[in-house]
Amino acid sequence: MQKKSVIVIPSRLASTRLPEKALADICGKSLIVRVWDRACQCSLADDVIVATDHERIFDEVTRNGGKAVMTSVAHKSGTDRIAEVAHGVNADIIINLQGDEPLIDPGQIDQLIARMQTDGLGIGTLCRRLTDRNTLFDYNVVKVIRDKFDRALYFSRQAIPAIRDLPYRKWMDHAAYFRHVGMYAFQKETLLKLSQLAPTGLEEAESLEQLRWLQNGYAIHCFETSYDSIGVDTPEDLEKVRELVLKEKYC
Repeated sequence: MQKKSVIVIPSRLASTRLPEKALADICGKSLIVRVWDRACQCSLADDVIVATDHERIFDEVTRNGGKAVMTSVAHKSGTDRIAEVAHGVNADIIINLQGDEPLIDPGQIDQLIARMQTDGLGIGTLCRRLTDRNTLFDYNVVKVIRDKFDRALYFSRQAIPAIRDLPYRKWMDHAAYFRHVGMYAFQKETLLKLSQLAPTGLEEAESLEQLRWLQNGYAIHCFETSYDSIGVDTPEDLEKVRELVLKEKYC
């Protein structure tokens, strides 16, 4: 029996590097509306909801035909925000889709939902093989290593694995490196348990929330994807996305 899946898109108005980016205009549509539009093109999702802490985002989404809910301003992470929404949602699987991915491919979301239909998977996410040496040592690019059963062993801002006896420039010639794609799928009951966990030392050291889950013994299945995506974190990212839309590479 197919499990019911709901996509929840957490969206805050505050943003350090790009103020009010959720409402930034991208060729006639706001960033958050573009994310919602892309999510609605999924074939396996039963519903799409934007979870926000600000009335301006709520009004922007609903004015454009979307569904949004107001959540607490006290949440420290997107996971906490979607957990609040999950309490009142009739669904088996909750997808946490980042609110700053206006060009996300619907097929990428469907790929993760399909994998989460498998019994026994509490948390799922995606990764993509790195091919650019410049990103290998970029702390903004999160790397992941997995076991032979696609379960994450560790996430880090450092390049992992390190190759002890070779210079940095040769590492990619001797090992496969994977970039974490920051979209998560949770069984609803797992998500609600995760939201009750306290921060851990590894999480605080790397500033990566998923390390809290690993340290508490939760398995995170991490599946390789061929889809690429562009997150908007800076004014430069925003301009890049605008250029792609203008070139009609994306609708």
